[in-house]
Amino acid sequence: MSEVKTSVSRRPKKKKINQIPFGVALFIAIIGVGFFMGNNNPRASLMWIFGVAAGFTLQRSRFCFTASLRDPVLTGGTSLTKAVIITIATASVGFISIQYGAYVKGNPIPGNISPVGVHIAIGAIMFGIGAVIAGGCASGTLMRVGEGFLMQMLAFIFFIIGSLWGAKDFGWWAEKFMPEKGVFLPDVLGWAPAVAFQCIALLGLYILAEWFGNKKSQEN
Repeated sequence: MSEVKTSVSRRPKKKKINQIPFGVALFIAIIGVGFFMGNNNPRASLMWIFGVAAGFTLQRSRFCFTASLRDPVLTGGTSLTKAVIITIATASVGFISIQYGAYVKGNPIPGNISPVGVHIAIGAIMFGIGAVIAGGCASGTLMRVGEGFLMQMLAFIFFIIGSLWGAKDFGWWAEKFMPEKGVFLPDVLGWAPAVAFQCIALLGLYILAEWFGNKKSQEN
């Protein structure tokens, strides 16, 4: 037994590849693409910068929307769940500011007001099955494609096919399953009660996630 352990411990370690030159080359390429896009369309260059920054943030944080709903069930961890709730709360502040500003000026309120109906349940089930098979959501798939995971590259190809197919048949889904008019809370409750309801709901979900995560950690 000791001879086996000795041979295993003396096995030469695989030499790590220096990734700094690849990182420098990639950084130069990113800047070059940004300048090229800026010469043709400054807005496209700005979107490119935000896209690269978002991708880098997702990769370093291992952020995945599917994992935020999967982890509490499988492992009891709720750190990603709370991160998603904070993300939604932060985005809500920005959207509320933009929409209320348009409302005060008498302009059309920007944004898509999606109707609530059975199509949400159908879509959630289909998305959940696909996310389990693929091993992640759209953001997680894109992140792992950038890391070179072959399985995620296959999932990414079918992700594109499914998105194009869904866009093609969206009219049929809208006609058969989606109500004609959506529910915009400020129209129903008023702006102040709607904002308060949004904040209270998100705070309640955060407290629930915190309690559930602490409970599971104590059990383990």
